[in-house]
Amino acid sequence: MELKVTTLEGKEAGSVQLSDAIFGLEPREDIIARCVQWQLNKRQAGTHKAKGRAEIWRTGKKMYKQKGTGGARHGSARVPQFRGGGRAFGPVVRSHATDLPKKVRALALKHALSAKAKDGDLVVIEKAALEAAKTKALLGHFSGLGLTNALIIDGAELNNGFAAAARNIPNMDVLPIQGINVYDILRRQKLVLTKAAIDALEARFK
Repeated sequence: MELKVTTLEGKEAGSVQLSDAIFGLEPREDIIARCVQWQLNKRQAGTHKAKGRAEIWRTGKKMYKQKGTGGARHGSARVPQFRGGGRAFGPVVRSHATDLPKKVRALALKHALSAKAKDGDLVVIEKAALEAAKTKALLGHFSGLGLTNALIIDGAELNNGFAAAARNIPNMDVLPIQGINVYDILRRQKLVLTKAAIDALEARFK
């Protein structure tokens, strides 16, 4: 698969040959969905907590005598039946993370990249670099390229000026190649890859 390469200014900068093993697959929604669910499960905090009866600070003395009151038999006031008592089977601090094999994760990333390429939402730029960290200037470049909602993936290190300028623009995310993931690819309309990012991807899946 061959795609044109443009600069940030919108000028042509040749073309690049993309590997069909990474960008030319027939996207499978089930594999992509499994990876997205794995990511969302893993990032859940799991810090929800309710106190059980053993954690309530309240006397354990029997409330009133067993017989002769005409009411129900009760002991401790910490039990869930009473206001202020401990909660029965309440949530506890735990991890929501699930397991997903590395090969499935790698395959899901390939299918997500292929889905963007198939839909025509893949853009290749020469490099993501900006001399001065000016958001207004970067907005002008993005509007020239027709980008309003995009994920931009650069090489191993981000250009500080570009990253700082893009930080203030809504619906635009900038990540180094190490941070590329299925969920972020899908949540943005366009995927923008630099030539360095493409080289790193092909080296990773070689």
